[in-house]
Amino acid sequence: MKKSLPTLWLLLAIAPLAPAAALADDQLDQELLLRGTEAAKPPSTDTKALVKASGSFLHDREPEMTGEEYALYEQVVTMLTSNPDFAVRMLEGMMNSKEPPSPAFEFILGNAYYAANQPDRAEKSYRHAVDRYPSFVRAWKNLGVLHYTAGRFGEAVKCFTKAVTLGDREPTTFGLLAYSLEKEGNTVSAEMAYLQALGGDPESPDWKEGLLRIYVDGRQYGRAEPLIRSLIREKPTEARLWLNYAGILISDHRKLEAMALLETAQAAGAAGPDELGLLGDLYAEQGLATEAVATYARILTPARPRGEQKLLNYARVLTAADRYPEAEQTLATIKGDLTPAARLELLQARADLLVARKRWPEARQEIESLLALAPLNGRALLTLGRTHLEEADLPRAAFAFEAAYRIPAASYQASLELANIELKNRHYAKSVAYLEHALSLQKSDAVEDYLARVKSLVPSDAGPG
Repeated sequence: MKKSLPTLWLLLAIAPLAPAAALADDQLDQELLLRGTEAAKPPSTDTKALVKASGSFLHDREPEMTGEEYALYEQVVTMLTSNPDFAVRMLEGMMNSKEPPSPAFEFILGNAYYAANQPDRAEKSYRHAVDRYPSFVRAWKNLGVLHYTAGRFGEAVKCFTKAVTLGDREPTTFGLLAYSLEKEGNTVSAEMAYLQALGGDPESPDWKEGLLRIYVDGRQYGRAEPLIRSLIREKPTEARLWLNYAGILISDHRKLEAMALLETAQAAGAAGPDELGLLGDLYAEQGLATEAVATYARILTPARPRGEQKLLNYARVLTAADRYPEAEQTLATIKGDLTPAARLELLQARADLLVARKRWPEARQEIESLLALAPLNGRALLTLGRTHLEEADLPRAAFAFEAAYRIPAASYQASLELANIELKNRHYAKSVAYLEHALSLQKSDAVEDYLARVKSLVPSDAGPG
C-alpha cells in the first residue's frame, strides 16, 4: 500500500526565517560593549589641586630647604594660586645664587611651573629633585601626575609605582596608578591598584568605575554587577550607568532582565535616547513589535534624527507590526552616502518589506541587488529562495537554499527549507538527511519529531538518494 504524504509542510512554522525586527546576539553585545567603552572616562581628580596640596613637607622622609629658601617660599606660597607667573619669577631669582638650590626648593619650583602651565619646566624641576634625592616621595608623585595629565601613562606608572614603593598610601595615588596601568593594558595590576584605592576611599565613584571596566573587559560579570548597582544607587539619574548595567546583563545572556532594567530606568526618568534605543532593540528582538515601535517613535523624530542603524531597526519593527506605509516612509529617509554594511542592510530591509506585502518580483529584485554586492550573504540567499518558493518555482528555490546551506550562519535554516522541498518532491531520504544536518547544528524537539515522522515514510530498502 502506498504511503500517504502527511501534513508536514508546516516546518516553516517550526523554524521560520528570523523576524525582520530581530537583532543578532553578537550585534547587541558588540553595540553595548562599544557604548561602555565610550562611556569610560578618566578619573575626575583635580590634578592642579593635587599638586597644590603637596606643599607641606614630610620632614622625616624628605629634604628640607635652606633658611633663605624657606623664607622666600613663605612669601610666594599664597601666590601659587592667585599669581603663579609672578611666583615663578620670584623663585627663579633664587636660582641665580652661586649655590645650587636644594631638592626641596626645586620641588616647589616645579609646583610653581605646573601652576603656571609650564609642564616642560615643571618636569625638569621634579626630575632634578628626584635625581638628587631619590626617595623624595612627593616629587615622584607629582612627576607621575605630570605624565598622567599629558597622557604619557607608561611613564606615569613608573613614577606612581616609585611613590608607592617609598610609602605613599594615598587612595588617589593608587587610583591614578590603576588608571594608568589600565590605559597601558596591564589589567591584572590595574585591578589590584583599584582595589587598594577603594580600600582607602570606598565611596569613590572614579575607582568603582575603573574596577567595573576591568571586570567587564574580563567578562567577570558576577563581580561587575554589585559595583554597577552601587553606582546606580549613588547616581540614580545618570543614564549611562543604567546603559552600562544593561550591557552587563546582555553580555551575561540575561536580555529579559536587561529589558526590565531599562523599563525601570524609563519609569524613573533616567533613560535617554541611547537607553530608549536599546530598549527598542530588545523589544524588537523579543518580537514585541508594538512596544518596539512606540519606543523607537520617542527617539526617532525629525527634530532628533538618529543613526541609520536605528532607522533600519525602526523600519523592521514597523514591518513586523504590519505598518507597511510607515516602514516604507522610514526606509525612504535613509539617504546619502551609506557604509557598505548599511547599504546591504537597507536592501535587505526593503526586501523584507516587499516580502511582507507579498510583492515577490520586487523583493527578488532588491535581493539580487544585494547579492551582486555580497554573493555569500546567507540571509539574502534565504530570502531569494523564499520568493521563488512563494511563486512555486521549486528548482530555483532549491538552488538558492543550496547556496545558503554552504554558509555556516544560514545552514540551519537552509537545511529546513531544503528538507521541505525534498519532502514535497517525495524524496524522503534526502529530506531526512537535511533534517539530521539541521539537528547537528541546533537541537529542537519540534524538528526531532518532524524527523521521526519523515523517517516513517522512507522505504526500508531505500538507498541513500
